[in-house]
Amino acid sequence: MTTTPGPSIRPYNLRCTLTFGDIYGQILIWMAVIFVSLAAGLALMGASKPIFALVGVGLILVLSLPFLLFAFTTTLLNHIALVPEREA
Repeated sequence: MTTTPGPSIRPYNLRCTLTFGDIYGQILIWMAVIFVSLAAGLALMGASKPIFALVGVGLILVLSLPFLLFAFTTTLLNHIALVPEREA
């Protein structure tokens, strides 16, 4: 009795091609959001509304963080590739 060989399983390497240039724009935009929120907070502090200033800055940071994390993770996942190993 002979057996037929099954499909050959090729080994793969997990390769990440993410570079700093891929996320540089995202970092700059988020830093701009932080600076604008801090400027708005300082303006409200000067207008004798310190509680609104703290709430405003905190709210902007808390609401922008999920978007930043989503942008980072999707960019990272788009740069992960399975590359078949070379046969020796």
